[in-house]
Amino acid sequence: MYEISEKLRELLAADLPVAVLTGAGVSAESGVPTFRGDEGLWKQFQPEELANVDAFLANPELVWNWYQYRRNIISQVEPNQGHFSLAKMEKRLSSFTLITQNVDDLHRRAGSRNILELHGNIVRNKCIKCGRQYENLPESEEVPQCECGGLIRPDVVWFGEMLPQDIIQKAFLAAEKASVFFSIGTSALVQPAASLPVMAKNRGAYLVEINVEPTVLSSHADEFLQGKSGEVLPVIIRECGLE
Repeated sequence: MYEISEKLRELLAADLPVAVLTGAGVSAESGVPTFRGDEGLWKQFQPEELANVDAFLANPELVWNWYQYRRNIISQVEPNQGHFSLAKMEKRLSSFTLITQNVDDLHRRAGSRNILELHGNIVRNKCIKCGRQYENLPESEEVPQCECGGLIRPDVVWFGEMLPQDIIQKAFLAAEKASVFFSIGTSALVQPAASLPVMAKNRGAYLVEINVEPTVLSSHADEFLQGKSGEVLPVIIRECGLE
């Protein structure tokens, strides 16, 4: 059983602003693969070779079909109890912001709504020319085209691209005003996301880390709960009266 501190119980009971940062560890519990070393055609490629603008422009069909393959795999997994617990937390708190590094849309499928997707969302697409967004495009091996004539690409942040500035600014704002900040399932190494829990802590937030193993952030956390988010978060929800 995980021991939840009295301090965390009090803060959540007081309905103070909460911000959460989630990383790949949360999705891994649902069975979302890292897409490194896959079998078949894609085994010969590293993600860095496909997830960039130059690769898309050089061979749009190859990159498009890799993302189709990824979408198909993600469509077969389901949100886990960690995802569902965060959705419950959002419904019970007046000020709650979920910041995620994941692109798999599992938070939204679990019921979360106030989500800041730092790296985009694999189920969305956008025109490489005009930026128009598209969802639920029919599956096709051919790269679809926008009405403006531009090729449509996955709406995710590729290697070498900047994070969406409006999203990252909202994430920093949420970290600044948070009274409680959760860092969940992330290595706390990839910037600029890794600076969010540190900023929150420096602004006086109570910093809680949930991870299967300690990270560089663990020694700075006010509370480190070692374990899977799908196991730890339901305990927090239950013991803090957020069901």
